Amino acid sequence: MRTFGVGATVAIAGVVAASALAPSANAAGKPADDGIFAISKGFRKGVTVQGINEHLKAFNDIAADGNRVSGTDNFNKSVDYVKSRLVAAGYDVELQPFEFVYNADLTPAVLQRVMPSGITYADGTDFASMTYSGNGDVTAAATIVGAGDATPGCDASDFAGFPAGTVAVVSRGACTFYAKAANAQAAGASAVVVFNNVPGGLNGTLGGTGITIPVVGTIPQVGVDLAAPGATVRVKVDRVNETRTTYNVIAETATGDPDNVVVVGAHLDSVPRGPGINDNGSGSATILEVAEVFAAQGREAKSKVRFVWWGAEEFGLLGSNHYVASLSDEELSTIKLNLNFDMIGSPNYVRFVYDGDNSAFPVGPGAAKGPDGSGAVEALFHDYFKAVGLKSAQTPFSGRSDYGPFIAKGIPAGGLFTGAEGLKTAQQAADFGGIAGSAYDACYHLFCDSFANVNQKGLDEMSDGVAHAVLTYANHDFAKTPLTNPPAEVNGTGAGGEGGGLHAEHDHEEEVQ
Repeated sequence: MRTFGVGATVAIAGVVAASALAPSANAAGKPADDGIFAISKGFRKGVTVQGINEHLKAFNDIAADGNRVSGTDNFNKSVDYVKSRLVAAGYDVELQPFEFVYNADLTPAVLQRVMPSGITYADGTDFASMTYSGNGDVTAAATIVGAGDATPGCDASDFAGFPAGTVAVVSRGACTFYAKAANAQAAGASAVVVFNNVPGGLNGTLGGTGITIPVVGTIPQVGVDLAAPGATVRVKVDRVNETRTTYNVIAETATGDPDNVVVVGAHLDSVPRGPGINDNGSGSATILEVAEVFAAQGREAKSKVRFVWWGAEEFGLLGSNHYVASLSDEELSTIKLNLNFDMIGSPNYVRFVYDGDNSAFPVGPGAAKGPDGSGAVEALFHDYFKAVGLKSAQTPFSGRSDYGPFIAKGIPAGGLFTGAEGLKTAQQAADFGGIAGSAYDACYHLFCDSFANVNQKGLDEMSDGVAHAVLTYANHDFAKTPLTNPPAEVNGTGAGGEGGGLHAEHDHEEEVQ
């Protein structure tokens, strides 16, 4: 997953009448797994956490020497593993190659306050070099830019009188990281430090090449430290920047109407800093298990299901963007829905559902417009969790994971998420368990995101939701009944929130905040 910075019934008549979606209660007053939900019960039973763990352990073993980054041998081994399992299950598999600019730390970045008293910040925890940052090793005076400004560093005028050769220190927010860095570079800054305007780290990307000076993102405290009178700072960035080839892995069901396609996706790559077993081995392993069980049970699809494992998501949704861009208008018109599963095993998890109808998070900074039908997908997930006695909550429909290119084309989308580096609230801890005030995933984008980082209970619950949705929409006749949003707002039964990762702090180019 990546940070660019800045109740109703589901409308799927043709699968089941709306009244059948209301969960019933058994004699003990507990939610009953019946009605529409009984249709997927055998499928959900076949999709096991043990089967998912088999794939997660394989990914973990592949990443034993560090990571599974697109453009590396370890990513290619992940591709080979997924392909081999699909072929064994009877699928025809396509590897879709594409070139991209690979940009990652060659040696560890360094950030230190040299004066007035020395502070050395921890790479990967307190700060991180930004993707597509320029290289250099700079020690210079710190200059605060745009303090108290609503749009800090976003206008060239913010740098009027800027002392050339000093390090620009600017708050996150209101414009892209690239805009801040470009303005600083034009003003003669020797490096840029962007400190977070909310709690937590800032693992960002400039979104492309063009910046030649070092740029790092940091926790809020660094901004406080560098505002000290006479502060001098050292910034060192040493990144590799080269064109490489990577792949999307594509396999679809043999049955199903090719003019009515459900794309089920999860990104396969990790960040350079870790093995990426929750982010996003959890989603990739789950849809692989779902694909295998679909084939093993001899399921017949009414609408064709196309499973895709995306490459280079962590470099800016590159695999999904490439795939969507490669399709003709006619081919795009056959895709009726995209389901996206990015991080579904966070250790301090919440059962987040993308807010497809924008009822909890209206369109604006941090929330994209959900195409009509996205609210129906959201309702399906909330109704499912309610039926099996579990709470769920909304999270912004930001477009900052691989469903983004689909909704940009007006294709309905939806999915699940369990949280990244955002902090769990007290109400969420009451609703979902876990620890209030702690990150949903303290190992997000770090080396400790290994197999041991995955919450097995959460993964089991979320993967059942994945299986239910895939089977439901595989059985849906989109030609007869296109997805439309329910007439009333869709809401979960637990406390929602951004969750981090896919949203404000996820490692993509900063959007307006």
